[in-house]
Amino acid sequence: MADSKKFHEKNREERLNTVKSFARLSDEDIKILRNDGGISFEQANHMVENVIGTLSFPLGIATNFKINGKEYLIPMVIEESSVIAAASKAAKIARKHGGFIMKSDESYSIGQIQLVDVNAKSAIPKVLKASKKILELANSKSKTLSKMKKGAKKVTCKKLETKSGTMLIVELLIDVGDAMGANVTNTMCEAVAPLLEKITGGRAILKILSNYSTKRLVRGRAIFDKDEVGGKQVVDNIIHAYHFAANDPYRAVTHNKGVMNGIIAVANSTGQDTRAIEAASHAFASKDGNYTSLTRWKKDKQGNLVGEIEVPMPVGIVGGIINIHPMIKVATKILGVKSAKELACVIGAVGLAQNFSAIRALASEGIQKGHMRLHAKNIAASAGVPKGKIDEVVSRMVKEGNVSVTRAREILGQL
Repeated sequence: MADSKKFHEKNREERLNTVKSFARLSDEDIKILRNDGGISFEQANHMVENVIGTLSFPLGIATNFKINGKEYLIPMVIEESSVIAAASKAAKIARKHGGFIMKSDESYSIGQIQLVDVNAKSAIPKVLKASKKILELANSKSKTLSKMKKGAKKVTCKKLETKSGTMLIVELLIDVGDAMGANVTNTMCEAVAPLLEKITGGRAILKILSNYSTKRLVRGRAIFDKDEVGGKQVVDNIIHAYHFAANDPYRAVTHNKGVMNGIIAVANSTGQDTRAIEAASHAFASKDGNYTSLTRWKKDKQGNLVGEIEVPMPVGIVGGIINIHPMIKVATKILGVKSAKELACVIGAVGLAQNFSAIRALASEGIQKGHMRLHAKNIAASAGVPKGKIDEVVSRMVKEGNVSVTRAREILGQL
């Protein structure tokens, strides 16, 4: 990595060579990276229904990340300009004070069995008394987890009063190891439902995991040097911006969207269930009754900016598309994570980094300056500006504050 050229200054071949050396990729891995999109129609046709083609998104690399003392090159899949550059810049600033310190919970999934037509008060003690039998039945559905001493660990119950009557919800706490765990959780819930009907005298309807992954949180922090951030005023402005988000849901949604820009880009590249992550994160932001920020910002005694994040992270490194999509296999190899917990830490760190970059821009020169320069490149390209003229056309559009296809063509004509 000791190279005079910054990563973004390199051409594609140089970038591939850097990544190949860092992640010890094979020639076959590089061949897959060159195969834009990563999958054929035939492969796609086995993944989902009614396939007519495939759709590619940019796969980029975030640089400079140091997380729990380990160096990472982080693959990110996103169509939005400036996100990868912003995350890389944030990571570079965080390195001065040790990078990101992250910690992830165990990979506990929550499965729910809904029982109706039941006397919940009398049924709950019966269910809890039969916990051992219920867990044994659940664990018989996954020999792999059982061999690893993981699997279903605990049975809990709760009573709900609803418009359609009293419901008993039986929940299984399941250690799913390095998987995201949806399939095994659903299988276990379906397996124990008949037994629960027999124990309670009720009728089971839904038997499914909860995507509200409160038992698999990732949390962490980073210190951003006040001088690198832009001085005391910018630090104070960032904290004011955070307090705005912490107290106003209209701002908090946009604030958290910036967090998710980083989180989902890494999740995309590693084959995660992005809908589950999004749903859990936004529910978690509302856990106290009001929608608020997923991150927290403050100053330390030296006046440096300290950022913290806590967010559900239901991710895995085995199972599903991770096992079959060649590009995702290579991206995960580049990342080099060895467990779902490590992946959660990486994704959480990128979310914090991206949030820092967004509010730093907002609290100083404004979000549009850097974003529009990158966006202007896309506009210039779509206007048919030749590669050798793009930088000049972009500079003029940004300087004028007029970024459009029409203006790009006008400037090209003048050149």
